[in-house]
Amino acid sequence: MIKWKQNTIFKPVACFLILCLSLFIFPTKITYAENPPSAAADSVVLLDATTGEILYSRNMNTAYPPASTTKVMTALLTLENCDLDEIVTIPEKAVGIEGSKIWILKDEDITVRNLLLALMLESANDCAVALAIHVGGSEEAFVKMMNDKAKELGLKNTNFENPHGLYNNKHKTSAYDLAQIMREAVKYPEFVKISTTVSAKVPGTTQVPKGHPLWNKNKLVQGGNLHYKYIESGKTGYTTQSQHSYVASAQKDGQRLIVALVHDEIKNYFYDAIELFNYGFDNYKLEKIYSAGETITTYEDEGISMPLIAKDDVYMTLKKDSSAKPELTLADIDKNSVYIYGDEVTTGTAKIGKSTVDITLLAGDEYFPPTAKINKTYVEKTTAETQSTPQYPVYPFVITVLIIIMLIVITRIIQIKKKSRKKNIFWD
Repeated sequence: MIKWKQNTIFKPVACFLILCLSLFIFPTKITYAENPPSAAADSVVLLDATTGEILYSRNMNTAYPPASTTKVMTALLTLENCDLDEIVTIPEKAVGIEGSKIWILKDEDITVRNLLLALMLESANDCAVALAIHVGGSEEAFVKMMNDKAKELGLKNTNFENPHGLYNNKHKTSAYDLAQIMREAVKYPEFVKISTTVSAKVPGTTQVPKGHPLWNKNKLVQGGNLHYKYIESGKTGYTTQSQHSYVASAQKDGQRLIVALVHDEIKNYFYDAIELFNYGFDNYKLEKIYSAGETITTYEDEGISMPLIAKDDVYMTLKKDSSAKPELTLADIDKNSVYIYGDEVTTGTAKIGKSTVDITLLAGDEYFPPTAKINKTYVEKTTAETQSTPQYPVYPFVITVLIIIMLIVITRIIQIKKKSRKKNIFWD
């Protein structure tokens, strides 16, 4: 028997072995922080870009001046309206604008692509104005386009006064609205490619033979200690009055998250963004709950029995440990309408916990109201054609066969006449 007092060295060793053995026999489950990290900005949001699900927010609808994060909207409108290889002749109004710039000169010819690189990497205000005038015809017209786009996206706390973000007390947006603009921009692969470019150079022109070197100011893209391997876009912003802002998108295992941080007094947004991204990826998953074309339920009511199929793929953002199945609620259908396979019938709402998603549902079979006066045979034929793989039209095929038969007959007649002539010649 070991005597602890006489062999004091064995006591800590034995305790360590017992602890290791207990961990092996009773393994602990690794869990992630359930509470999101705090962030320095006054308006904050973390959302899933696919579903729009908000994973964390604080004052997300409070509007502040966003500084150069404005340029995400400028880039979005440029991508919507321009070819990247278009040539922009720099207007005088874009030259020498205050704030960050790459010192473009009047009448320089620069492609849209290179102006976007300067816009996103160097946050060039002069390039923002050049693009605005090129796209909108004037800076004022472009600003109207920006506000029209904000309304189209359903943004309620945003107003733009310029394409670059220099301070204006009427120029404001919220973290939620800024995240929605980024959510739209990252749908363009070229935007992601430009945003993750570490460095580039605008080729030389007659006015500037050496060109314009560019360096990305987004530290999550750079290779230093703040590099974030899942980052796919990001834009910083700062003026003295606006304070600091940052919006970024990251993608991991097919799940895209967006962070927006507006009105940060201490410039902690790089660290806050990384912590928020990690919190989102560690605690949430993007899950496909229905596939397009999948029969997900049957509508049963007053003698109606109609299979309903999903029009599109349906996703939900769920907690990592969630295994719950969706509860589906259906809107009523119009019982006085005729439906054939593939017709849009109604909508539904799938719910898991607090998460909900709306679904468009199509007819998986035909339906005739009892009072409907319609050629049922025609509808059945149409339904069958809709469900089957498209075939070549019948009439061209029949015509082709008839032409071949006629050619064969004509050829045969000609052969018979030739033989007949030869025979007559022989007997003569």
